[in-house]
Amino acid sequence: SAERRAERRMRFTSTRGGSAQRSDAGRTEARPIVLTGSRVLVAQLVCLLPALCGFFLPVMMMLRPLVQSFDGAELSASLWADFARWSSNSLLLAAVSSLLATMVALVLAFAARRQSTALTRLGVNIVGLGYAVPGAVVVAGLLLPVAALQATWPQSGVAALVTTTAVGIMWAYLVRFSAVALQSVQSGYARIPVSFDDSARMLGATDGRIFRAVHAPLLARSTAVAALLVFVDVMKELPATLVLRPFNCDTLAVITYQLAKDERLGEAALPALALVAVGLVPVIVLSRALRAR
Repeated sequence: SAERRAERRMRFTSTRGGSAQRSDAGRTEARPIVLTGSRVLVAQLVCLLPALCGFFLPVMMMLRPLVQSFDGAELSASLWADFARWSSNSLLLAAVSSLLATMVALVLAFAARRQSTALTRLGVNIVGLGYAVPGAVVVAGLLLPVAALQATWPQSGVAALVTTTAVGIMWAYLVRFSAVALQSVQSGYARIPVSFDDSARMLGATDGRIFRAVHAPLLARSTAVAALLVFVDVMKELPATLVLRPFNCDTLAVITYQLAKDERLGEAALPALALVAVGLVPVIVLSRALRAR
């Protein structure tokens, strides 16, 4: 909510003009500063420093034990089979979770646009709070009522359903990451004029028809970005996955943690680098989308 209020006070201007312009509020808007000489090099070094310290150096440190393992023939065929299983588990959980979270985001965003009542605003705000809650807290908030229900109703099997199947972990993912998808979908809706909806209703279109024929095509890019961001977040999620994953369903994040904890760095480097590669996908996609605008 605070972020949306801050965005409403922002002013935007085109960077094509050569002089500063004044907004409708009478304030002088910023214009780009053209750097010359040594300032260009300093700016490039400052921008490169976070990428160097946060990406390139850690990746180089992970590559070293992996290369040593290859040289020492420590990576066995069984490890590659295990790696394929960990990857398939991670991909399946991430794909299903991203699909469900995007569907929840689309329903909430459409409801808030169709009729912005106190109930819809409350639902959007509650979903938006999920990303701020740590995964361990989400797990505790899920398991405590489940344990109380199981103690009250032992024959229900609720605890087994939550802890031995994918139900519990999917629920935790939706609580944590629906906010990511919702923010992206709402950003897409902000670029669709309300007059489109009014025109469609004047022509007799129902809400479902408006969503399918008007909103869905215009939200295609925002929906894809939402699903991609949730996919990557689920791939990296550790606390909720570590506690709620079904039996024999280790993921790349979980196995990286376990191998690193056992100081098996050569084996841990392989799933860790796979997670790094997955994390690069949204960066590349979003950068291309921004350049295409």
